[in-house]
Amino acid sequence: MTVAALTARDDIADKRLVRSYSYLGGKWTAAADGRTFPVTDPASGDVLGTVSALSSDESIVAVDLAQAAFPAWSAVLPQERARLLRHWFEAILANREDLAKIMVLEQGKPLSEALGEIDYGAAFVEFYAEEAKRPNIEGITSHLPDAEVELWREPVGVAALITPWNFPSAMLTRKAAAALAAGCTVVSHPSAETPFSALALAELAERAGFPPGVFNVVTGHAPELVEPWTRDARVRALSFTGSTEVGRLLYRQSADTVKRLVLELGGHAPVLVFADADLDNAVSEAIKAKFATSGQDCLGANRIYVERPLYKAFCQKFVAATRALTVGVGMDDPDIGPLMNESAVRKQEDHVADALARGASLACGGERLPLGPLFYAPTVLVDVPDNARVLGEETFGPVAAILPFDTEDEVLARANDSEYGLVAYLHTQDPRRIYRLSRALQYGMVAVNRTKVTGAPIPFGGRKQSGLGREGSRQGMEEFTDVKYVCRDWA
Repeated sequence: MTVAALTARDDIADKRLVRSYSYLGGKWTAAADGRTFPVTDPASGDVLGTVSALSSDESIVAVDLAQAAFPAWSAVLPQERARLLRHWFEAILANREDLAKIMVLEQGKPLSEALGEIDYGAAFVEFYAEEAKRPNIEGITSHLPDAEVELWREPVGVAALITPWNFPSAMLTRKAAAALAAGCTVVSHPSAETPFSALALAELAERAGFPPGVFNVVTGHAPELVEPWTRDARVRALSFTGSTEVGRLLYRQSADTVKRLVLELGGHAPVLVFADADLDNAVSEAIKAKFATSGQDCLGANRIYVERPLYKAFCQKFVAATRALTVGVGMDDPDIGPLMNESAVRKQEDHVADALARGASLACGGERLPLGPLFYAPTVLVDVPDNARVLGEETFGPVAAILPFDTEDEVLARANDSEYGLVAYLHTQDPRRIYRLSRALQYGMVAVNRTKVTGAPIPFGGRKQSGLGREGSRQGMEEFTDVKYVCRDWA
């Protein structure tokens, strides 16, 4: 087994962060049968290294270890859990440069975005280090004479965490820090396309001093590893970030064991730009909402609706800003990097071809770039008809679709006409319209005159088929707890 391409790099200072084995029960563990899988750089196609591909039986061993560690971990004083989380946070920040470079090489995102993700992910560990001390007993007014009534929050047990390739560090810290702070033990499975980021976090968790079995990372192929967790009654919570299609599958598979589910699924964010909006700000923020992470983001703007009096000017400025975006290898810190795989590029091509066939116009882009097979030009489609696939399916790439609207009621109906409900972006200066539409948009989050809204203190999540539950904030920790009601007779 080798991680030669990563460890040979002079710009990764701490070579111990590059791990190729799973982390089970405090030990770095190879697959019993020796199986591995390759991890490639999407920018070049070069193999970065190979990683252990554990079996379904070994994924159950991870649960055995987490279950064995749970009684002691759940009984640890909250202050001690907070101390260990704080050590993990400090270790992540101390190694942010190496962690970001590992992420760029396996995921492809621009270096500045990767550094931002490390900071963002570390913020969840810091936040839950503080929250770990706060789930106190709650007293409530008794409804019975001579009785004392209390509510306790207790950890649910073993939590299974399944994380995606587009945010390989932050999605793991957001889930794991909340579960660990609550007193749960963790079995986690990172995407097979980006496992090195998760394994580096496991190395830092070990250095932070987490007891064996509390935090486990199981690498391999998702169907083989995750299905046993959905059937295992000892796994009491399952948190997944990924596609709605896979979320539905996990929902069905988890039904027989009635698990606590936290599902952060697909998004199809609308951007609503009214004629009274600040045009330059609306264009700048829409560019951010569309092209961050090369468009591979569940918060990505998929439908940009612009009120007709502003439509022509918005399109001109948006196209000019898109043409100015730089595309390149992540280590060179461009605006846009490669897409993750060939199927992602084909989806861009299919959505563009479908929109053009239905009457849309191509304002810029619409082609692969000679930088490599996974580079696709930032693309703008205008006058996109409502029946185009790009307006109904997640594009998950650098293709923007712009279309006009005439009335508030009309655009509200079009924005809400989706199975998704994660985030919506609203641009207007009218305070009454801000209030009306913030209420009426059927989305879990609404960003007004800005793009960036996420962070550790906020409850991240959506409605409809964008998922269940919330991540981040106090609510994110509560997802990994049960409420126990205690009624004591004092007579």
